[in-house]
Amino acid sequence: MKKPILLDFPSEFQTERLLLRLPLPGDGKVVHQAITASKNELKPWLPFAQKEQTPDETEISVRDAHIAFQQRTDLRLHIFEKATGDFIGCTGLHRINWNVPKFEIGYWVDSRKSGNYFMTEAVKGVTEFAFRELHANRVEIRCDSENDRSRAIPERLQFTLEGILHHDDIAPDESGLRDTCIYAKTKEKRIK
Repeated sequence: MKKPILLDFPSEFQTERLLLRLPLPGDGKVVHQAITASKNELKPWLPFAQKEQTPDETEISVRDAHIAFQQRTDLRLHIFEKATGDFIGCTGLHRINWNVPKFEIGYWVDSRKSGNYFMTEAVKGVTEFAFRELHANRVEIRCDSENDRSRAIPERLQFTLEGILHHDDIAPDESGLRDTCIYAKTKEKRIK
């Protein structure tokens, strides 16, 4: 197999309403604003939301994600609304196994932009990108069984719930054990 760093594929793509692209230096400002505005909604589910980040820490994270994208070790994508240029949130392809190839989609939305099905549209686009451009054989979404809003996305997009791993993880705030839902689409079963 070709070394992943040598794989050529687009670093951005569009859906009907959205532009999704690799993180770029300078994106830290809008990402930091979104995290700050969405802290209460993100904190129950995401480890990075457990502590306040400075704008510089967020910019460092953006630049690290840019490097990881170029190295093909993690493919974080920033989501922008085409009509306004507003930052919507983050998604991407994580826990990559290039030998299969398989990917796990992660996502979070700026709570000021939720309720518009932007994230459903973005995840659909990322799924199609993974199958079309990266020749995925498997795409997964893993989420906390109690996170109804996160679970609604793979269910809306007709991912298969393959199982629930009981007491699989610790809550981000370390308040107890959590169950993880595993949703997936495979190349043979994807909807074209």
